[in-house]
Amino acid sequence: MTNNDVLRRIRYTFDYSDVKMVEIFALAGLAVTREQVGTWLKKDDDPAFQACSDVELASFLNGLIIERRGKKEGMQPEPEQRLSNNIIFRKLKIALDLQAEDVIEILALADVQISKHELSAFFRKPGHKNYRTCQDQILRNFLNGMQLMYRETEG
Repeated sequence: MTNNDVLRRIRYTFDYSDVKMVEIFALAGLAVTREQVGTWLKKDDDPAFQACSDVELASFLNGLIIERRGKKEGMQPEPEQRLSNNIIFRKLKIALDLQAEDVIEILALADVQISKHELSAFFRKPGHKNYRTCQDQILRNFLNGMQLMYRETEG
Protein backbone atom coordinates (compact mmCIF):
# COMPACT_ATOMS: atom_id res chain seq x y z
CA MET A 1 0.00 0.00 0.00
CA THR A 2 1.17 3.53 -0.65
CA ASN A 3 1.48 6.13 2.09
CA ASN A 4 -1.10 8.21 0.22
CA ASP A 5 -3.57 5.33 0.27
CA VAL A 6 -3.15 4.93 4.05
CA LEU A 7 -3.64 8.70 4.52
CA ARG A 8 -6.78 8.72 2.32
CA ARG A 9 -8.31 5.76 4.17
CA ILE A 10 -7.68 7.26 7.63
CA ARG A 11 -9.15 10.58 6.52
CA TYR A 12 -12.25 8.84 5.14
CA THR A 13 -12.65 6.60 8.21
CA PHE A 14 -12.72 9.52 10.65
CA ASP A 15 -14.23 12.03 8.21
CA TYR A 16 -11.40 14.55 8.75
CA SER A 17 -11.47 17.87 6.92
CA ASP A 18 -8.35 19.35 5.28
CA VAL A 19 -8.05 21.73 8.23
CA LYS A 20 -8.25 18.85 10.71
CA MET A 21 -5.56 16.97 8.76
CA VAL A 22 -3.26 20.03 8.94
CA GLU A 23 -3.92 20.22 12.72
CA ILE A 24 -2.98 16.55 13.18
CA PHE A 25 0.30 17.05 11.30
CA ALA A 26 0.97 20.11 13.50
CA LEU A 27 0.47 18.07 16.70
CA ALA A 28 3.52 16.04 15.68
CA GLY A 29 5.50 19.16 14.87
CA LEU A 30 5.22 19.08 11.07
CA ALA A 31 3.88 22.25 9.47
CA VAL A 32 1.98 21.47 6.28
CA THR A 33 -0.47 23.50 4.22
CA ARG A 34 -3.99 22.59 3.10
CA GLU A 35 -2.64 22.55 -0.45
CA GLN A 36 0.02 19.95 0.46
CA VAL A 37 -2.57 17.77 2.16
CA GLY A 38 -4.78 18.14 -0.91
CA THR A 39 -2.05 16.93 -3.27
CA TRP A 40 -1.41 13.87 -1.07
CA LEU A 41 -5.13 13.00 -1.04
CA LYS A 42 -5.61 13.20 -4.81
CA LYS A 43 -6.00 10.04 -6.87
CA ASP A 44 -2.72 8.55 -8.07
CA ASP A 45 -3.47 9.37 -11.71
CA ASP A 46 -4.31 13.05 -11.03
CA PRO A 47 -1.65 15.39 -12.52
CA ALA A 48 -1.50 17.37 -9.24
CA PHE A 49 -0.89 14.19 -7.17
CA GLN A 50 2.23 14.14 -4.99
CA ALA A 51 3.58 11.15 -3.09
CA CYS A 52 3.51 11.37 0.70
CA SER A 53 6.93 10.48 2.13
CA ASP A 54 7.55 8.03 4.98
CA VAL A 55 8.54 10.90 7.30
CA GLU A 56 5.34 12.80 6.45
CA LEU A 57 3.08 9.79 7.04
CA ALA A 58 4.97 8.90 10.26
CA SER A 59 4.44 12.49 11.45
CA PHE A 60 0.72 12.24 10.67
CA LEU A 61 0.43 8.94 12.56
CA ASN A 62 2.32 10.42 15.53
CA GLY A 63 -0.09 13.37 15.42
CA LEU A 64 -3.04 10.96 15.29
CA ILE A 65 -1.75 9.27 18.44
CA ILE A 66 -1.53 12.66 20.18
CA GLU A 67 -4.98 13.66 18.85
CA ARG A 68 -6.69 10.53 20.12
CA ARG A 69 -4.66 9.67 23.24
CA GLY A 70 -3.11 12.96 24.35
CA LYS A 71 0.48 14.14 24.44
CA LYS A 72 2.84 11.99 26.47
CA GLU A 73 5.31 13.37 28.99
CA GLY A 74 8.85 14.23 27.96
CA MET A 75 10.36 14.05 24.50
CA GLN A 76 7.97 13.40 21.65
CA PRO A 77 8.92 10.54 19.32
CA GLU A 78 10.77 11.46 16.15
CA PRO A 79 9.04 10.36 12.93
CA GLU A 80 10.61 7.28 11.37
CA GLN A 81 12.71 7.81 8.25
CA ARG A 82 11.49 4.49 6.80
CA LEU A 83 8.01 3.11 7.39
CA SER A 84 6.91 -0.48 7.08
CA ASN A 85 3.40 -1.90 7.21
CA ASN A 86 4.29 -3.23 10.68
CA ILE A 87 5.10 0.28 11.96
CA ILE A 88 1.93 1.76 10.41
CA PHE A 89 -0.15 -1.05 11.92
CA ARG A 90 1.45 -0.54 15.38
CA LYS A 91 0.90 3.25 15.28
CA LEU A 92 -2.77 2.78 14.36
CA LYS A 93 -3.16 0.25 17.18
CA ILE A 94 -1.66 2.76 19.63
CA ALA A 95 -3.69 5.72 18.30
CA LEU A 96 -6.95 3.81 18.64
CA ASP A 97 -5.94 2.36 22.03
CA LEU A 98 -6.64 -1.19 20.84
CA GLN A 99 -5.90 -4.46 22.59
CA ALA A 100 -5.20 -7.65 20.63
CA GLU A 101 -8.87 -8.71 20.90
CA ASP A 102 -9.97 -5.37 19.43
CA VAL A 103 -7.60 -5.72 16.45
CA ILE A 104 -8.83 -9.29 15.86
CA GLU A 105 -12.43 -8.01 15.96
CA ILE A 106 -11.65 -5.22 13.45
CA LEU A 107 -9.94 -7.71 11.10
CA ALA A 108 -12.97 -10.04 11.46
CA LEU A 109 -15.20 -7.21 10.19
CA ALA A 110 -13.14 -7.42 6.99
CA ASP A 111 -13.55 -11.23 6.95
CA VAL A 112 -9.99 -11.95 8.12
CA GLN A 113 -9.51 -14.56 10.81
CA ILE A 114 -6.22 -14.30 12.69
CA SER A 115 -5.01 -15.73 15.98
CA LYS A 116 -3.53 -13.70 18.84
CA HIS A 117 -0.16 -15.38 18.19
CA GLU A 118 -0.19 -14.45 14.49
CA LEU A 119 -1.15 -10.89 15.40
CA SER A 120 1.56 -10.48 18.04
CA ALA A 121 4.19 -11.47 15.45
CA PHE A 122 3.44 -8.22 13.56
CA PHE A 123 4.23 -6.11 16.63
CA ARG A 124 7.56 -7.72 17.53
CA LYS A 125 10.97 -6.19 16.83
CA PRO A 126 12.33 -7.13 13.36
CA GLY A 127 15.18 -9.23 14.82
CA HIS A 128 12.87 -11.36 17.00
CA LYS A 129 12.54 -15.01 15.99
CA ASN A 130 8.73 -14.77 15.86
CA TYR A 131 8.65 -11.46 13.92
CA ARG A 132 6.49 -11.55 10.81
CA THR A 133 6.26 -8.94 8.07
CA CYS A 134 2.82 -7.39 7.74
CA GLN A 135 1.74 -7.81 4.13
CA ASP A 136 -0.29 -5.17 2.27
CA GLN A 137 -3.43 -7.31 2.36
CA ILE A 138 -3.43 -7.49 6.19
CA LEU A 139 -2.96 -3.73 6.53
CA ARG A 140 -5.57 -3.07 3.83
CA ASN A 141 -8.06 -5.37 5.58
CA PHE A 142 -7.35 -3.71 8.93
CA LEU A 143 -8.03 -0.29 7.37
CA ASN A 144 -11.23 -1.66 5.79
CA GLY A 145 -12.31 -3.07 9.16
CA MET A 146 -11.54 0.30 10.78
CA GLN A 147 -13.86 1.97 8.26
CA LEU A 148 -16.63 -0.51 9.05
CA MET A 149 -16.21 0.00 12.80
CA TYR A 150 -15.51 3.74 13.08
CA ARG A 151 -17.57 5.18 10.18
CA GLU A 152 -20.68 3.68 11.78
CA THR A 153 -19.97 4.62 15.39
CA GLU A 154 -18.40 8.05 14.88
CA GLY A 155 -20.18 9.15 11.72
